[in-house]
Amino acid sequence: MPPLTSLKLTPWLPLLIIGFSLGYAVTVLTRLPWWTLFFIAFLWMGIGLKLRWGTPVNARYRAVWPWSLLPISLFGIYVYLADSFGNVDLGAVFFHLQAGMAEHGGAGKMFLAVFYTLIVLAVLVSVTWITRHDQRWRLLERFIAIALLAGNPLLYGLGQRSAAIVTDDGAWLDRRYMAPPTEDQIDAPNLLLMYLESIERTYSHEMFGDAYADLEALGERGIAFEGIRQMENTGWTMAGMIASQCGVPLMPAGLLHDSQFEPLSQVVPGVDCLGDVLAAQGYRLSYLGGASTQFAGKGLFYRGHQFDTVKGKEELAPEMDDPDYVNSWGLYDDTLYDFTAREIRRLSEEDNGPWAVVNLSIAGHAPSGFPSQTCLDRQGDFDGQDILYSVECSARQARDFIEQLEQEGLLDNTLVVVLSDHLTMRVSVWDQLTALDRDNTFIMLGEGITPRRIRRDATMLDVFPTILDAMDLPLYDNRAGLGASLLSDKPTLVEVHGLNVLNERLREETALQHRLWDGLAPQRRDSEESPAEQVTETPADQANEMDIMR
Repeated sequence: MPPLTSLKLTPWLPLLIIGFSLGYAVTVLTRLPWWTLFFIAFLWMGIGLKLRWGTPVNARYRAVWPWSLLPISLFGIYVYLADSFGNVDLGAVFFHLQAGMAEHGGAGKMFLAVFYTLIVLAVLVSVTWITRHDQRWRLLERFIAIALLAGNPLLYGLGQRSAAIVTDDGAWLDRRYMAPPTEDQIDAPNLLLMYLESIERTYSHEMFGDAYADLEALGERGIAFEGIRQMENTGWTMAGMIASQCGVPLMPAGLLHDSQFEPLSQVVPGVDCLGDVLAAQGYRLSYLGGASTQFAGKGLFYRGHQFDTVKGKEELAPEMDDPDYVNSWGLYDDTLYDFTAREIRRLSEEDNGPWAVVNLSIAGHAPSGFPSQTCLDRQGDFDGQDILYSVECSARQARDFIEQLEQEGLLDNTLVVVLSDHLTMRVSVWDQLTALDRDNTFIMLGEGITPRRIRRDATMLDVFPTILDAMDLPLYDNRAGLGASLLSDKPTLVEVHGLNVLNERLREETALQHRLWDGLAPQRRDSEESPAEQVTETPADQANEMDIMR
């Protein structure tokens, strides 16, 4: 076979595979446009052919295994996660592995994972071929292996979490935890808490047109909060729900789980959350979501925190007129809102004390969303890619749903909270979003709510005490969990310390993790801290922060 067409004697195919893979990884991990991958690939090939990589003068073949095979594989995993989700959150990976990923709607990502696997295998074969045929690469690739290990954010994150076991202070956040009170409160209002999947307030920026306009209109009728930033371990659906309903970041159970090979049986059983507080007040509690309650422990969380009715795709789909009107995740929003309205009517007709209903929409789910037929009829054809189409759909349906309930008189004496569960992951306008200061949606409507905008440096942790405060439920020092009520003058942890400090402390924290999973841990701390001990500051704390722990 002639040399130019012989894979054994020419390096063009391995160089091509490595070059295009390198170019694609660079465009995923930077803001460079997708087409620059071709420039990077051909530049790589040009350099490789010029230096005769794989066919050096006096070539000496050796059947060796490159040092870089494992580092390349690990880096490929990181690129896949970054390409799929934007920001890679190790906490989300660990939590979903333990809480369960059954009945997820990410079939498209499964195909992407298979594609990535094949590409990484091709890169490994290519690197092995060049290394065996080129003695220069046998020396160079060892340094490449070290660089890939040192520069892989996945391993960096693992190292930071591992360092928590030797940190000087692994209870910094736990000392600031304030359990919510459960004293009775007369005439507390009903609560409708609506999570809009990934519909962050950043979409209100003018560069996104009118996609967020309907939520802006709702905000003008009530309190629109600005500056609700995203702390680590609050950036996926269950983490956002737990942060906003329990006032704590979702630290995965990790080794605290009794059986590492079985799914979790409870979700954050060691802290009182919104459901526990409201149940103590005599509320009837319902959760309805379009996706499966089996995914990521949603059903376990709500049932474990005293919700009476917990329904997702499995429970609601049999009640649909058209069982085929579903998407890969579950119910479309128009169907979900119909079921939610039905549930609110039932609770209102029973007239057996106050109620609280939580629902989770799905239209804004990355990467392109799931606009309902109602939106398709109103907005025209959907190209299957434009997330702004789905944002507009989600915002409009949420507004229509609230106005429908108001017209029926179902929201009398009711606090309505509209909230994004977290900032969106990688979508069609990812580069524009990440160039802005991003924050979450948080809007409150209801009787006695004076329309205004409140801008505070806050996180989703502060949503929990703010909701309790708006419902006139008792708080200790305007705080609950790790949050402070944004309706009070109490400074938030972000205002006192800054987001970077909180994230750094979270990576070192062990005591709060034990608190969250109390009941699942095979062993607990040797002694329980008294309430006074939980809020005692170290000398360094007292010297460097305001008095937020009285």
